[in-house]
Amino acid sequence: MNEYERIAKVIRFLDRSRSDQPDLAALARVAGLGPSHFHRLFSAWAGVTPKDFLQCLTLSDARQRLRAGQNILEASLESGLSGPGRLHDLCVTLEAASPGEIKSGGAGWNIHAGFAESPFGSVLIAEGPRGICHISFTVTDAKNADWKKLQDDWPRAHLSRHDGFAAKCAGKIFRTGADPTAPLRAFVRGTEFQVRVWRALLRVPPGTLVSYGTLARSVKNPSANRAVGSAVGANPLAYLIPCHRVIRETGVLGDYRWDPVRKRALIAWEGSQDSVRTRR
Repeated sequence: MNEYERIAKVIRFLDRSRSDQPDLAALARVAGLGPSHFHRLFSAWAGVTPKDFLQCLTLSDARQRLRAGQNILEASLESGLSGPGRLHDLCVTLEAASPGEIKSGGAGWNIHAGFAESPFGSVLIAEGPRGICHISFTVTDAKNADWKKLQDDWPRAHLSRHDGFAAKCAGKIFRTGADPTAPLRAFVRGTEFQVRVWRALLRVPPGTLVSYGTLARSVKNPSANRAVGSAVGANPLAYLIPCHRVIRETGVLGDYRWDPVRKRALIAWEGSQDSVRTRR
């Protein structure tokens, strides 16, 4: 069991037993570790203590962040971040495929892909000549199926597996590598509307949540909540395009195609990192 799987197990336990206010010893038992070991591991993973981290899991905190996120996103859009430049913690250049590139299915392309570990479990990462073109969270039992889906997405490309390459990419994407601020090129295939939504998501800062309605307004289509939801769900670059930062208007976190528990972990982890930066 890797670190993220232990954290996810604890979060699932808290979903069932939060009203009991379990202490450190109880959480450690769920993780299968001693209290001191669990406290050290959790603090290293999240950057804060388990007690501080738990505060970021509450729905009241999510509602507060929703209100803050709407203001921050709108201010970001008004300040000119819709143009080329630095987007959230990473410098990401998002290029969209042309109709011809979509039709070609990757003909003539060499795509390097592989599995790697991240703070949130295993990921499958692929990069082609135009940049990173696929990121998805995965689990051991699903790796063969996920690889097959990647092949189906790029049927005419030459796909080669390089887990070492994927590990280096994961270090940049999840800010655990030697140079986590290095620019990243990303390449996506989607409709014009989907690409606009994905670019709007890149302008949502870490530790911030936005609603579907806010995203709809940011792409100049305030009545398109349902279409925005579909675009968010079709995101091909997990974490890098932060669809996990989108929640319902009510403040409820909602679903996540790579496991709702992982979404909660992502939001709370980013919130805890923001708290650490604030204290500094």
